[in-house]
Amino acid sequence: MRLALTPLLAIALSSSAALPSRAQTPRANPRTSGFPKSGFVRVNGLDMYYELHGAGGTPLVLIHGGGSTIGTNFSRVLPLLSRNRRVIAVEVQAHGHTRDIDRPFTFEQDADDIAALLDSLHVPHADILGFSNGGTTALQIAIRHPAKVNRLVIASSNYKRDGMAAGFWDFMEKGTYADMPKPYEDAYLKINPSQAGVHAMQDRDAKRMLGFKDIPDASIRGIQAPTLVVVGDRDVIRPEHALELSRTLPHARLCILPGTHGSYLGEIMTPKVSDRTVAIFADLVLDFLDGRE
Repeated sequence: MRLALTPLLAIALSSSAALPSRAQTPRANPRTSGFPKSGFVRVNGLDMYYELHGAGGTPLVLIHGGGSTIGTNFSRVLPLLSRNRRVIAVEVQAHGHTRDIDRPFTFEQDADDIAALLDSLHVPHADILGFSNGGTTALQIAIRHPAKVNRLVIASSNYKRDGMAAGFWDFMEKGTYADMPKPYEDAYLKINPSQAGVHAMQDRDAKRMLGFKDIPDASIRGIQAPTLVVVGDRDVIRPEHALELSRTLPHARLCILPGTHGSYLGEIMTPKVSDRTVAIFADLVLDFLDGRE
């Protein structure tokens, strides 16, 4: 159980009015191919980091999981998703380039921050893909800011506490900073070499998960955006929960792929996954977003 749940501990660990926008001048970022632009936007008192990849089509927003960054979750799949469309990848409060500030850390606040960032970038609506905790945030965007959402991809995410695999909550109760996998710790410290920062991220994520409350079915039923629900057959999100979510959403399709938490998108904790597996997932997502499902 420890080996199966430790990655999600890092991933789960994987309404305010927006202040006037203060976007910094984007800069070239050589971290990935295509030289994406990156910058910060002032939203709700937070300097939120974003990257722009690709061009064309309806913009696609990528939201990482807890304990993660754009790179740890999406570095392998992002180049495939951005071949023929604009991708906006973000890092939420206390994660990666986006520093923590003194305010509550909730999925609802993340949703409001991303909606405000889209306003600052003059993006009236977008497709949204959220992985793990990022998928829970994506659901909150669809609930709180429905006009912003064209289509949704919810990847390995829960909306109820009973959506997690057996033993998850007991593990979370006992989890400490020492349980964070080294790749996540290293990725954070490479961006922000601050022990206080990485410990704050872990503490924020852990407390948010332990205090998680179910999203009411009525709120899920109110989401009108077409949605693709994705889960691995050996995920820490129970496939039965993904099925329940897909049946509660009014316009959803379900995709169960072989693999563990995030393996299908090439997440950093699954380095042995083949490029072909990641390409299959990217093609499934792009077909759905283009209405070819």
